[in-house]
Parts: sequence; C-alpha cells; structure tokens
Amino acid sequence: MNGMIPVPELAALSPWRMFLDADAVVQAVMIGLFLASVATWTIALAKGLAIRAAVRRTRALLAGRAVTCAEAEIPAIAAAEDGPGALARAELGMARAAARRVRALRAGVGVLASVGAVAPFVGLFGTVWGIMNAFIGIAAAHTTNLAVVAPGIAEALLATALGLVAAIPAVVLYNLLGRGLAAYRAELDDLAAAALARLSRDLEARPHRLNHAAE
Repeated sequence: MNGMIPVPELAALSPWRMFLDADAVVQAVMIGLFLASVATWTIALAKGLAIRAAVRRTRALLAGRAVTCAEAEIPAIAAAEDGPGALARAELGMARAAARRVRALRAGVGVLASVGAVAPFVGLFGTVWGIMNAFIGIAAAHTTNLAVVAPGIAEALLATALGLVAAIPAVVLYNLLGRGLAAYRAELDDLAAAALARLSRDLEARPHRLNHAAE
C-alpha cells in the first residue's frame, strides 16, 4: 500500500451509474424531473408553433388577404352588427372573441410555470434524502474514506442538478411564450380596431345612401 486514499473509477460515477445506484426515492425524484423536462419541451414546442401560426394568420387578415380561420371571427362580428349601439356591441363581441382565442392558446402554458417553480425544490428534496442515506451508509461502514463517501454524495447532488435542468428552461420558455401571447393579443387588438373602423365608416355612410335612394 502506498498510503493513498482509493477513489472510485470515473465510470462508476457516471450519471447513469449514479441513477442506478441511488435510493428508490431519489430515483423516483429523478424520473419525475426527467418527465417534467420532457413535458416542458413538448408543451413549449407545440404552443410556440401554434402561437406563431396564429400571429401569421392574423397579420394576413390585417393585410387584406383572405384567410379562413378562427381569427376571421373578429371582423365577422363587426360585419354582422347593425342598428343603434352597433359599435358598442361589436367592440364587446370582438373583445370576448379575442380573449377566447388567447385563452385557448394559453391552455397548458401554466405547466411551465409550475415546473419552473417546483422542480428545484423537488430536486433539493432528492438531494436531502440522498445525503441522509449517504450519512447512514458512512456510519454503517465506520469510515470516512472518499471511496465510500463520494458516490452517495454525488448521487444526491445529481437530483439537484436535474431539478435545475428542468426548472431553468421551463422559466425561460414560459417567458418566451408569454411574450408570444402578448404579441398575438396585440395583433388581435389591431385587427379588432381595423374592423371597428370599417364598421364605423359603414354606419356613417348608410344614412347618406338612404337619403340618396329616397331622392
């Protein structure tokens, strides 16, 4: 013996090996965090594509290009209104339609906020549980040899790392989707304003047309 403290081989401390050697509770925490990360990226991708497509459709309507889509509901509401109070009714109807469209796209986005808020604490729970087991193992082995201490501590810290890996992208993606939804709502407001302006011109022109017809 040369008096050096033996250390584990690098392969024995790989993330996969640490997961396999971890306690059942820590493994459950890691699996949950992995699934949360997968759900985060899946929702973010699906909602990001949906928001982008909705913005393109709304801009196409604003540019005057014929588009058959849910966003066309807003100018259709203005075109259907007539008589006293038409502008007020059209404005209310379009506001409700816009809120309905934004609410439909927002569905599921809150999962990202929940993952971003909860994942670090779930990872910390796994770390605390793993460190407790590591200390129990150290006491049972009656040694503080690095080869005994390091694997248990590393397994415990892996849970915290996975918690951060799940939480950080979730927070960033949630903010990006929030900005996308705000941009979409702004496009809908512009579309509603254009439809109201057209309705207002039509309502003002109708008395003149009736007068000309009467003459």
